Amino acid sequence: MHKPKNHRPLKILYLSSHWPLGKASGSQLRALHVARALQKIGEVHLATVGAEDGDAETIDKTTAAFNLIFSATLEPLGDSGLRQRLRRAFDPRCKYPHGLAADARAQARLAKVLPEFDLIWFFKLRTANMFSQWHWPRSVVDIDDVPSAYELSVTKTARGGERLKARFQSLVLRRREKLLAKRFNVITVCSNSDRRYLGLDAPIHVIPNGFDTPPSEPHPSPATPPRIGFIGLFDHIPNREGIAWFARECWPAIKRAVPDARLRLVGKGSNGDAKPAGPDIDRLGWIADPTAEMAAWTMMIVPIRLGAGTRVKIAEAFSRKCPVVSTSLGAYGYDVADGRELRLADGAKDFSDACINLIRDPAAANALAANAWKLFLNELTWDSIAPRVQAAAEDCLCKPNQ
Repeated sequence: MHKPKNHRPLKILYLSSHWPLGKASGSQLRALHVARALQKIGEVHLATVGAEDGDAETIDKTTAAFNLIFSATLEPLGDSGLRQRLRRAFDPRCKYPHGLAADARAQARLAKVLPEFDLIWFFKLRTANMFSQWHWPRSVVDIDDVPSAYELSVTKTARGGERLKARFQSLVLRRREKLLAKRFNVITVCSNSDRRYLGLDAPIHVIPNGFDTPPSEPHPSPATPPRIGFIGLFDHIPNREGIAWFARECWPAIKRAVPDARLRLVGKGSNGDAKPAGPDIDRLGWIADPTAEMAAWTMMIVPIRLGAGTRVKIAEAFSRKCPVVSTSLGAYGYDVADGRELRLADGAKDFSDACINLIRDPAAANALAANAWKLFLNELTWDSIAPRVQAAAEDCLCKPNQ
């Protein structure tokens, strides 16, 4: 590992859109484990940027684990006129493309401390976009979901004006992504698929999403009657849209074939009034440790039809030996195949049939889960992923200080 010339400990500034020790979600878990991997090679100093759920307990746990430098709030820009909106659309170098900026105090604090650090690591491109600086020397940007890819996924489900808007926005974002190598020394993404999609002549490292290795091999015990489970944040549009589609288009067919089946929804907001409801749908809300709940599931569904990056819920299900039925987009970026580690289906009938078949054929479901468990142990534990984080940091440290 590259060391500073005076042999002092490596100083790393980690700017995150999430409190690493906040309530568990896919992005939060990635933010936490990347930070922990960086702690193995240097002193990690944390700054949160627009992070939510920063309650007193979260802040106390975070400051105990990391040196918290500042926590920036986001403020809307006052320049929301037509000229500025057009500039954001057509100038790929335009600052503050989201119409939001970190507060002035955080901007000043960052400018003051930036020269002290050997490495600057951004969790999410959006985090870097909240500051006035465009080019970041000694920097890594971790793009866990490529923005233009998200908009492209919207074009496949939206109609009319919304579809045209998403198509235009994807082109705008694509132009900005072409300049990433001019802004950052190293780029990291979640999958080889994302690396190919970006297509940049630049150092791009693949850091997969993963999950904690359980203390022992799981031994699920599916409940009777069968339970189909979904876990995720319900304020996240892809989750909300996906489960609404499943409840509307797939669940009725499953109920006709398996009348006593139950749908179990877990995650922040899953018990809200706007979520799918019915006597056979259990809306459980936030569960701090869903291990026992998921062990009773016949399968997990990932009915995601829009979004970008990779879904941590896939790695989580694999880590618990829970069979999975997913759309192709839901399993995007994972080296999996239909009928090997999980079932893949995109149409409503195919998705429903895959769920019904796994309920009726427990041996097939168990075989999928066993193969997925092997993949998880080999590639998707955070212990196995941590060296990739460190390799990206080392690559950045070896670059000329441009």
